[in-house]
Amino acid sequence: INAEYMGILKYKLKYRKMSTTGKGGKARGKTASTKQVSRSSKAGLAFPVGRISRFLKQGKYGERVGAGAPVYLAAVLEYLTAEVLELAGNAAKDNKKTRIIPRHIQLAVRNDEELNRLMANCTIADGGVLPNINPILLPSKTGKTKEGEIEPSQEVLSLIHI
Repeated sequence: INAEYMGILKYKLKYRKMSTTGKGGKARGKTASTKQVSRSSKAGLAFPVGRISRFLKQGKYGERVGAGAPVYLAAVLEYLTAEVLELAGNAAKDNKKTRIIPRHIQLAVRNDEELNRLMANCTIADGGVLPNINPILLPSKTGKTKEGEIEPSQEVLSLIHI
């Protein structure tokens, strides 16, 4: 084999077109023109399935992470977020505001029974508290009382002086 032939072989190896068809001649699997589709768009979700999958793997929650786990978790997180935002938006609208602030999120979560149970141990910064006055502290509507019954304001005063 002479040097000229070796040069041609090297040129052909260097610049040859890579075949995407494989052995059989027909294209199998993915072709070069296939566009990538994210797992989030396949599942019809807005939350990032790939990122959640990465977090599950890096968090060492288990030795292995199945293919459906991050999709399911992303769907649950998206649902909870949509639920909280909808209720907070309603609270903002009730207060004649167009922007949701932490106070609106607090009102939304604490007024919903299931969300309140889910977030019972959570503190929302700048959320404040629910407006609540114990009925015994409110002044009586009428001056009429039954015999032996103490008016609320007198009962509170007697508790303070004990």
